[in-house]
Amino acid sequence: MKRLVLHRIALISVFLIAVAALSAGVWRYGYLQALDQLARQGRADLALASDRLVGQLQRYRELAVLLADHPVMDALARGESLDEASDLFLSVADKTAALDVMYADVQGRILAAAHITPGADLSAAPYIRRAQQGALGWGHGTGTPLPARSYYYAAPAFGADGRVTGSVVVAVSISSIEDAWRGGFRSVFFTDAAGAVFVTNRTDLVGWTRSADGPGMQPDDGRALPFSSYQTGGHEVWQVGWGPYLPENALHLTKELPVIGLTGEVLLDVSPARRLAALQAAALAALCLAFGALLFLATERRRTLALANTALEERVARRTAALSDINAALRAEASEREEAQAALARAQDDLARASRLSALGQMSAGISHELNQPLMAIRSFAENAVQFMERGQPERVADNLTRISDMARRMGRIIKNLRSFSKQQAEPVTRVDVVAALDTALEMTGPRMRDMQVDVRFARPAAAVWAQGGEVRLVQVFVNLLTNAMDAMKDIDTPVLEIDIVQGALLQIIVRDFGPGIAEPEKVFDPFYSTKEVGASEGMGLGLSISYGIAQSFGGDIRVSNSNPGACFVVEIRPWEAQEAA
Repeated sequence: MKRLVLHRIALISVFLIAVAALSAGVWRYGYLQALDQLARQGRADLALASDRLVGQLQRYRELAVLLADHPVMDALARGESLDEASDLFLSVADKTAALDVMYADVQGRILAAAHITPGADLSAAPYIRRAQQGALGWGHGTGTPLPARSYYYAAPAFGADGRVTGSVVVAVSISSIEDAWRGGFRSVFFTDAAGAVFVTNRTDLVGWTRSADGPGMQPDDGRALPFSSYQTGGHEVWQVGWGPYLPENALHLTKELPVIGLTGEVLLDVSPARRLAALQAAALAALCLAFGALLFLATERRRTLALANTALEERVARRTAALSDINAALRAEASEREEAQAALARAQDDLARASRLSALGQMSAGISHELNQPLMAIRSFAENAVQFMERGQPERVADNLTRISDMARRMGRIIKNLRSFSKQQAEPVTRVDVVAALDTALEMTGPRMRDMQVDVRFARPAAAVWAQGGEVRLVQVFVNLLTNAMDAMKDIDTPVLEIDIVQGALLQIIVRDFGPGIAEPEKVFDPFYSTKEVGASEGMGLGLSISYGIAQSFGGDIRVSNSNPGACFVVEIRPWEAQEAA
């Protein structure tokens, strides 16, 4: 047992060491990949900042070149129009936001300026010496002639003989340029040939200089600040403690800008790269540990299952017999439920047929009148036909026989509707003409409607409207709705019944009466719910419940609401479409 435990400890130790080594390798690889991506982004940001600085300075170079050709420069070369030139320089400085505009003679002495007092000697300035040689000069500095950090462009002014007569100097305020992009996301600074920071978006770095013994920067006050650097994957990383606005661990990138005599540098925080590499390594370690844990648990589980397998087989053998008995009982119960469902379906069909027979019973008096009236008319027309035949009037005999034929067809149609309505049918869902079903229902309830003098307002469509359903059951739904509407209006002096067919995604057959409405519309489809008096001969409150079940069997629905006055029943059924037939 002890040997088994030691073996497991050794395996776990080897596994943990392997996971640690693999995670360290993933961290190293992920860190270098993140540094490469950060370097690409940093170079793009540094190039953008450099282009912006160069672009802002180049405007003033063009200004110096343009002013050098101004006519007033010839007067200044002769020592004339000093006041006029100063006014011109002041106007130009105000309009272009230049720090100052000056004119220096061939000895480098300032003769006219926008702001400073003339007389300063710039002969030692490199940009003046270059302009005196006939080329465009540029430079930067503080102190002379301006105390603020300034960038200078000097353009030579030529006389009529082609010789340099002086130079136009345009001074640019570095602070005004920095104001537009100070505090940017990246720490960017520009150093001159001496390694001093001249332009930056971090004010704290102004005046810092390059360390004499290698990379890094030193403050202008000579303080010794924490700094170290290292190379990794071809990248230079600085570790600094220079304040809250500079990253403690930063990727250092540079870009030479010979057009302005400066070098652009940027410090990029590498903390996100380290976090990304750490997350990748942690994810891999977690995955390996999870896999190792699952493997260990699977091994332990397999051993445990092997021990429990024998006991389980014995229990399975005992319970198999019990399950066989339960299965037989379940099959018997399922058979009983199927029989009960079949009985329920038969009972529902019997109930629907009983409802139809009940409706026929209620309509029997009117139907008897509908049959008796044509029978009496047939007898009368037959007797008249005999008399006309005896008188030798065959055309009158033919007319009476035609009327007898019409009466017989009418009686046949009524008897056909009654016979179909009373049949015990379980129709499949087929194509049914809703208009024809409504006509049949109106014909069956017609005697009572005429007796009650009901004003039927039915906007009958000119063509058939096909729906999915069963013809007999759909007629039963309409008969129930029409009968209930007439029951509701039995005490109304001028009963009105409105019927509409609305075609859409679902067919809507709307039956609206002008009775007193329904007190509890939410209960109207409940079995045995009725608004009639208890014991009344009109029914037991099953008609609407049966109609609701019939509509749902077609995939439809019935809704009811009070329409003030009266009640409004809406039967929704699915229209018949060609693809459904296919």
